[in-house]
Amino acid sequence: MGVGKGTAARAFSKKYATYIIDTDDLIESKENKEVKKIFAKYGEAYFREQEQTVANWIESSVQNTFISCGGGFYKVENLKKLGTVVWLDASFDWIHKRLKTAKNSEAKLAKRPLFSQEKEAKKLYKERKEAYKNLADVVVDVENLSMDEQIAFIAKKCKV
Repeated sequence: MGVGKGTAARAFSKKYATYIIDTDDLIESKENKEVKKIFAKYGEAYFREQEQTVANWIESSVQNTFISCGGGFYKVENLKKLGTVVWLDASFDWIHKRLKTAKNSEAKLAKRPLFSQEKEAKKLYKERKEAYKNLADVVVDVENLSMDEQIAFIAKKCKV
């Protein structure tokens, strides 16, 4: 939901020479559409089905890879089988400020269909936060760590 999962994954991959998969990128490639257009054309339920398909493929075909997941990916039934679950934790206000003040803020906000209405996004954030907390093997407080500190912390916790 804009916490910086993709940014952290790319930084981790570069520093530790690991492969990276972004689940949203896989879905966009398969559907030949951006996430927001998939949501608009087919709806959220369809998108979640595609996430489950990706999770099944990852479980059966992928090893030793850093996987960056969309904010709703926590709903896939086999998430814990895919590996260590790392949660990048930040407050809603911090995420919102990050998105609004980014160099390409309009594009970042437009890319997130579930973030278009602040009130609804805040409600969704609260719902997801509890689920993330329950699923996470590793919690990273991104508000108080630089990117280098975040990826070093993840590497230490995941024994990379």
